[in-house]
Amino acid sequence: MSEEDERDEKKGKRGFGFPHPVTFLALIIVLVWIGTLFIPAGQYETKDGSPVPGSFHHVPSPLDFRGNLKNLALSPVNGLYGIQGSTGHVGPFESGRLFGGAQVFLFILAIGAFMTVVFATGALDLGIGHLAHRFRARGALLIVVMSVLFGVLGSVMTWSDESLGFYALMIPLMFALGYDRMVTVAVVTVAPFVGAIGSTVTPFRIGVGSEAAGVTIGDGIGLRLVLFALTMTATILYTLRYARRVKADPSRSYVPVAPTEDEHVPTESQEVQPLTARHKVIIALVIATFVLLVFSIIPWSDLFGGQTVIADYETHTTAVKPYSWELGWWLPELSAMFIVMAIVIGIVGRLGEKGTATAIIKGIVDFTGPAIVVPLALAVSVILTNTKTLDTVLNSMESWVSGTSSQGFTLILAAVTLPLGFLVGSGSAGQALTMPILAPLADFAHVDRSLVVTTYNAMGAWLNLVLPINAILVAGLALAKVPFDRYIRFMLPLMGILLAIILGVLLIGSAI
Repeated sequence: MSEEDERDEKKGKRGFGFPHPVTFLALIIVLVWIGTLFIPAGQYETKDGSPVPGSFHHVPSPLDFRGNLKNLALSPVNGLYGIQGSTGHVGPFESGRLFGGAQVFLFILAIGAFMTVVFATGALDLGIGHLAHRFRARGALLIVVMSVLFGVLGSVMTWSDESLGFYALMIPLMFALGYDRMVTVAVVTVAPFVGAIGSTVTPFRIGVGSEAAGVTIGDGIGLRLVLFALTMTATILYTLRYARRVKADPSRSYVPVAPTEDEHVPTESQEVQPLTARHKVIIALVIATFVLLVFSIIPWSDLFGGQTVIADYETHTTAVKPYSWELGWWLPELSAMFIVMAIVIGIVGRLGEKGTATAIIKGIVDFTGPAIVVPLALAVSVILTNTKTLDTVLNSMESWVSGTSSQGFTLILAAVTLPLGFLVGSGSAGQALTMPILAPLADFAHVDRSLVVTTYNAMGAWLNLVLPINAILVAGLALAKVPFDRYIRFMLPLMGILLAIILGVLLIGSAI
């Protein structure tokens, strides 16, 4: 599975084609490196790992031109497994803490292996299809159930291209219920994108962003759950209102059915096979895996109180002494969990030794694309760190938030996120690229860093709902035979509603 903002090049031989994310990140790396040749070095004094406002001062450049060339060449390597030494320099042979994103890289590959094994068993596809078919005679309930299901998948695992396979089933079902293609798009594509607005524990968004911001994936999860609940409720109500209108008067559809179309009549080939006991066990194991993921990363002692101890962002320990039953897992444990569960599900699904191994390898290969952007994006932070220009950049941006309220900072951040989301996306690439710069600004505005991750994710996901270079959106509309302009007409009122909810929740979160 790849995150939804993993874009293809713009199709067609004519006109401007957007570069591949890897190419774009490589260009950013070079441009940032060139910029550091002219940006003076400087640094803040730090306290508990955070820059102290007003303590910035210029320092001599730590690298000569030859050192800068080496810094550029090694930046992707250091973005993967670079170590930051006591002097602050990041290199592959330093002694200190891991600066690179190796943990995130391996976590993405592990979840790719897991989901590929799950799909190889056919249980998840059949389970969702069976659920849809069971409620085919109750349209409103079907819309609610499927929207919630796809929304949850979008929230916990950035469900995107996997949804495309369900159009073949959902379009006939929606026609049979008296609805149109737009309702199918709202359920299959819009719902998971809206779920991503309130991403909870997805490794492609919150995992990468939290790692880059120096917080745990569980930080800010309460606010993201509120975002998820409110935006999904608004989306479902909006979809139900449109569906009722179309069913009562088909002429009011944005994509009316032509007289020759007969897709509203389900065929026998569209009937789903019954779930076997093995399928049910596999689905239960998948649910249990993600429940364990959520349980294991939430800092329960932080939420409910306990004996206060010193918090450590680098090792992801909480600010209070953990409970005895609290797992406190992070990316290494979660990666191991997904690999183990991939093997377990392969055994239960009777894929065999070769089948399970093949599926695991295929998942790793398929997910290498999303994973590789992590070290490339972190390479930018490596370059800025090793040239001691990152603090200089932060100092220039400090004036934006100095003297502003936490609410003012949140609104400025939300506005800045939109062009950034268009250029680098709101998924792993965008999070890893922007969080090292944006997150420390929260310290100046006295805002929790997790709010920066939540804001960047929510606004970027909101933009993806209408972004014409969003490959999954365009592909979904093509499968549903819905013109983009009519989709925009359908989405505009909902976009306004969602924006109001997002900004309202973020402002309240910044005030708490």
